[in-house]
Order: sequence, then structure tokens, then C-alpha cells
Amino acid sequence: MNSPIKNQVNTIFVSVSELHRSVKWYCDLLGQKYQAEHLNQPVYKLDINHHTGLILDAGPRGKVQKVTPSPHPLYNFHTDDIQAAFRFVEKPNYQITSPITAFTAVKDPDENIIMVCNG
Repeated sequence: MNSPIKNQVNTIFVSVSELHRSVKWYCDLLGQKYQAEHLNQPVYKLDINHHTGLILDAGPRGKVQKVTPSPHPLYNFHTDDIQAAFRFVEKPNYQITSPITAFTAVKDPDENIIMVCNG
């Protein structure tokens, strides 16, 4: 059956409780330059590749959003070297949630589980 919906992910939304903290965390994880002057509450878009963006959403302006993290990974980031990626997230800013296999998982500041895969 033909579908008008493309077989690609356009944007991933992640609910966050503190936008500035989360933007810095994701920028550090992805090697992007953190530019506080580009923050515009309540959302921030990180460009991932040619099609996909990552929106960090802090909810309505002036309110602190209560975030209930999923106990399961919601998406993953790719790596060509899982060993190097694991060594990178062993830094104090990251909470590793699983031992290394063909992937690893870390928690963001709101405890959402993010996977890093090499396949």
C-alpha cells in the first residue's frame, strides 16, 4: 500500500525540565558547540543530520515541566566505534545504564535513556 508518510524520522521530541542544562548536556554528548545565546524558551532544536532534528521541549513558558522518563530507550545515536563512545560517556556528566555490548545506554539530565549503537 502506498503511504504519503515518508520512511524517515524528521524530528524527535524530548521533554526536559531545565532547557539550559539539557541543551548543554546534548551539545557535549554530540560534539556540538553550546551557544546559550541561541536558547529560546521553551524549545531548542539540535540539528542531527540532513533529515532528523532533536527538539528539547521544556513545556509552556514560565512553568517547570515535570518529566517522567521512560524506563526504556526511546531512540539511539550512531557511532562507528562503540569502545570509543563508551570511554567518552564514562566521564562524570553521564550516567551509564548498561554494560557495553554492541551498544551502550546513558541517561540524560531528566533520566531519559539514550542508546548509542554501532550497527
